[in-house]
Amino acid sequence: MSACILGLKRTRLIQHKHSSWRTISTLLRPYRFHIGASWAGKPRDPRVKRVKSVFPPDSIILKWKDEQLARLHKFTWNKDPGEDFFYVQEMREQSGISFGVADGVGGWADSGVDPSLFSQALMFHAHRYSQHGWAGEPEIDPTQEYEEREQVEGWEMTPQECLGLSYDAVLRERSVLAGSSTACLINLNASSGVLRSASLGDSGFSIIRSSQVFYRQQPQTHFFNCPKQLTKLPSGSRRYSNSAVDQPDDAEVYETRLRDGDIVVVYTDGLSDNVFPSEIISICALVARQMEGQKSDDEQAQTMANQIVEYAKLCMHNKQRVSPFERAAAREEMYFRGGKIDDVTVIVALVREAA
Repeated sequence: MSACILGLKRTRLIQHKHSSWRTISTLLRPYRFHIGASWAGKPRDPRVKRVKSVFPPDSIILKWKDEQLARLHKFTWNKDPGEDFFYVQEMREQSGISFGVADGVGGWADSGVDPSLFSQALMFHAHRYSQHGWAGEPEIDPTQEYEEREQVEGWEMTPQECLGLSYDAVLRERSVLAGSSTACLINLNASSGVLRSASLGDSGFSIIRSSQVFYRQQPQTHFFNCPKQLTKLPSGSRRYSNSAVDQPDDAEVYETRLRDGDIVVVYTDGLSDNVFPSEIISICALVARQMEGQKSDDEQAQTMANQIVEYAKLCMHNKQRVSPFERAAAREEMYFRGGKIDDVTVIVALVREAA
């Protein structure tokens, strides 16, 4: 899946061979973002109780989820994201793009709760809110008449504000009885190139610049293997009184200006627990070298996402290789060997700046 952000106001949509759409305008924004998304649900463990449920047939969340997977499946080899989910959404007036991942936290099966419903609902509402918000301050076209400029609608939507609104919406969702999820939301501003993020738990992101890690979001945990998480507790139940219940305000926020050629990789912990940052850099560099001058930036971003997920799948089943999770466990004086089997979701954004 790919998306290219170009235009300003009074734009029109046109079809593009390698993307769902792109926007054109007489006034171009200087930044383009080429997006790829890939995912893979973990194989079922017969020793673990599994609860699989879906939203009611008339649910708009179910319809959106199915449309997302059906539309994007042709770009990736995997069908089921497991307890993870994601969104990619163009923001108001093509001012930027918003995307994110959520990882439904396991452990609810004993209560008959499917953890995937929480993460799906959270990402649905993040998509819903971000499409109506501006990536920065609402933009005024100085060539317009004063009355037209006064009619500019909408508001600036930060990732943390989007996360808060989305969480409140999940709390109101009758179809989501309980659950919890980590999350990482990103906004990219097509006018300024500014990235803003809000991350809670061990879903995170890295910025790769000139084949080095320019920034890497550190996980937030209560203790080892217990990430901070947004939670909805079952109504009237005292059983989960000691559960981790964090708030959107606990999310760590970050802001920086991106450059041409930067690569933003957003992921759930199925990636960070199994693949080292240096390996992610190597995969992206290899794809860029192999496809340079032959494939579009859209295709490069999607191939990077696919290859990263496929490599994570190989690593999580390899018990002969030291993993990031094994090293983290050793620091806590715990024994764990090899990769950690989990759902993995990755979104890659390749940044291009007009000369």
